[in-house]
Amino acid sequence: MKRVIALLCCLSLATVSFAAPLASNAKTAIPSQAQQIISVDYRALRNSSSGMALKGKLLPDNLKQFEEALKGMGINPDSDVESLSFALFRSGKNLRSVGFATGDFQLKKFVAKQTAAKVKPEKYRTASLYPAGSGMLMTFLDEGTMLFGDPQAVHEALDARDGETPSLANNAEINSLLGSVGDGAIWSVLDSTGTQNMLRSGLGDAAKLADYDFVKKRLTGSYYTVDFTHGVSLDLTVATGDPMAAATLASLLKAGMMLKKMGSSPTEKTAIDSTTVDNSSGNLLLKFKADDNKFQSLLQSDLFTAISH
Repeated sequence: MKRVIALLCCLSLATVSFAAPLASNAKTAIPSQAQQIISVDYRALRNSSSGMALKGKLLPDNLKQFEEALKGMGINPDSDVESLSFALFRSGKNLRSVGFATGDFQLKKFVAKQTAAKVKPEKYRTASLYPAGSGMLMTFLDEGTMLFGDPQAVHEALDARDGETPSLANNAEINSLLGSVGDGAIWSVLDSTGTQNMLRSGLGDAAKLADYDFVKKRLTGSYYTVDFTHGVSLDLTVATGDPMAAATLASLLKAGMMLKKMGSSPTEKTAIDSTTVDNSSGNLLLKFKADDNKFQSLLQSDLFTAISH
């Protein structure tokens, strides 16, 4: 049951890569085989000490390098970037990801600076692809939307955008989930496969029980939002479409919380006490809420370090 706590306080935060509404041009460049979409509102994070602490703790190394590359291109990620979104999608037997940044990029000045620096972009149909550090490429979908990622992922995203391959518009499962998320500082949607992987990781040994085997076949997707307006609030909904399955999953989580609390550290007890689990209309409902001091203490704990890497 060691990893039950990961599901309780930061199950989804552990996968955050940094959320405002998804830009319309970004939607067209997400392949139809999307498994998860994550979006993070940089403006909301900048106005929250907990948000900035979370960003500093979880920002992947390649994204840190991308931010440095942006600075080298004359773009200040701390002031010019409004939001970052990421899409994880299946490509054959592989999982690939692309990122989208929205903001005030002053495209003409950017192109002029690259030309002056004698940086010649790679052409992919009509798109101009610029090096973005760590082997990544970036291009502009419009003046306010940037696409970046490894070369193969960027090419596949542009294939979807240009109608060469199916795009997110052909994924009814993810599109139905997108209608459920609000405008939290951070939000994410996962399809049924992504939800199974998330719960398997969070439940640990409990995922081996027969009850979970009954539940996992009925998972249809999940979504969460994180808000920093008053402390930190996380709301996770796991959809099953089956009241019995949702109730069973809720029981598994509650049992895991009770067992974990018996031998937990003060930090773990704080996370457990700040979490409620319920079910309604075939959905599992998990809520985590803590004030800024408690949440930032949790970020510094060995527990958070273990579950976020």
